Amino acid sequence: MRRTMVAGNWKMHGTRASVAELINGLRHLALPGGVDIAVFPPCLHITQVVDGLKGKSIQVGAQNSAVEAMQGALTGEISSSQLVDAGCSYVLVGHSERRQMMGERDGTLNRKFAAAQACGLIPVLCIGETLEQRESGKTLEVVSRQLGSIIEELGVGAFAKAVIAYEPVWAIGTGLTATPQQAQDVHAAIRAQLAAENSEVAQGVRLLYGGSVKAANAVELFGMPDIDGGLIGGASLNADEFGAICRAAGN
Repeated sequence: MRRTMVAGNWKMHGTRASVAELINGLRHLALPGGVDIAVFPPCLHITQVVDGLKGKSIQVGAQNSAVEAMQGALTGEISSSQLVDAGCSYVLVGHSERRQMMGERDGTLNRKFAAAQACGLIPVLCIGETLEQRESGKTLEVVSRQLGSIIEELGVGAFAKAVIAYEPVWAIGTGLTATPQQAQDVHAAIRAQLAAENSEVAQGVRLLYGGSVKAANAVELFGMPDIDGGLIGGASLNADEFGAICRAAGN
């Protein structure tokens, strides 16, 4: 049985003061049992969040990591081993903003994925199509290629210790949301692609939906058979709204 997961990606938001306020709000939330909850603050604030959430059943992840697992001469980067040392459990790999704005390609993301797992981090692989690709009928083609790159390089078994987040690029931060059925159709295709390689891995991996998820639409989205929770953007910066989404996942 797959445990539901709700992950909050804070993106490039936060000062020490605002993060302290958000931590305080998270500490006062009544959270459901049976749901894994994680937050992904900017790297500057990871230690503050890890320390601030001690004793609370919320794990901490990073938004990015280096292609190298261990420390070394790679100015400006942070290795997976350093993230583990800081208290991280997860790391995002391949978020669309990094694919599009930073030009990260599949080969680079394969290395980041492998480096994370080598240190015991759980990678959350982000995949999804642009509006142009969706309107051209290429959604499944794009998602399959992004997923297939990891399978080809590292084997389907790599997903036994990973999470996949389907985030249609056109729904991130736009207020637009895939309908529950649209999201379910893509999630089902992702699971089918994995099942073609290994049915046990396919049934065990958690598939999260991301793209303007809010408390108001979370219950219907999370009720779909292949949607195992959400990767939450802007709504995760509000503790009460994030808590409501977590409770929706618990239902």
